[in-house]
Amino acid sequence: MTKVKFLSILFHSIWLGFLIFEKILIMLELKYSSYQFEAGTDEAGRGCLSGPVVAAAVILPADFKHEYLNDSKQLSEKKRQLLRPIIEKEALAFGVAYVFQDKIDEINILNASILAMHKSIEAMSIIPEFIIVDGNRFKNYLEIPHRTIIKGDGKYQNIAAASVLAKTYRDDYMEKIHKEYPAYNWARNKGYPTKEHRQAIRDHGPVKHHRMTFKLLPEQFKLDL
Repeated sequence: MTKVKFLSILFHSIWLGFLIFEKILIMLELKYSSYQFEAGTDEAGRGCLSGPVVAAAVILPADFKHEYLNDSKQLSEKKRQLLRPIIEKEALAFGVAYVFQDKIDEINILNASILAMHKSIEAMSIIPEFIIVDGNRFKNYLEIPHRTIIKGDGKYQNIAAASVLAKTYRDDYMEKIHKEYPAYNWARNKGYPTKEHRQAIRDHGPVKHHRMTFKLLPEQFKLDL
């Protein structure tokens, strides 16, 4: 065996070992508690300038696992769309809920996010025994015990599954309303405060889907409706 071939084999072995180690590192725990019916819940769209905040809640079976499942923000759109029907088919229960911009403006985005999570839990066919929540803020729901977990969507499969559903359902909705107002290109920016989105607000003004209590533009002025 030549030195070059030996080094090539050695490098390949090290690289394979690194990939396996990386995969082990990102494997998520199924759930936080010992309860059978533990729901994970998460939201999508909290930082957007337009559209609803969407939340999902998921109860997974004890034997559920999928190599792609992770925080939806770490996944490609293709992988999220692949995971969505798998989660919906294999989950013991799941729910998805929308809270729209008028309600967001009325009660603020934090309360709207929590309301969406409550509604998603309510939409499930099974009442959970325990709830784990991505983030650090939540309000009691039906006196069911809960735990908030910072970056929980990168730690527990049920929260990660909820993040995938919330993200894909919201993306679908934003692509739908994009057809009504194509100037804002919500099919691409999904309502987030991109330069393109804010320039469209400058050029065309806000519309009914925008959150009027949000700082739509960096400039400090009042937008005339």
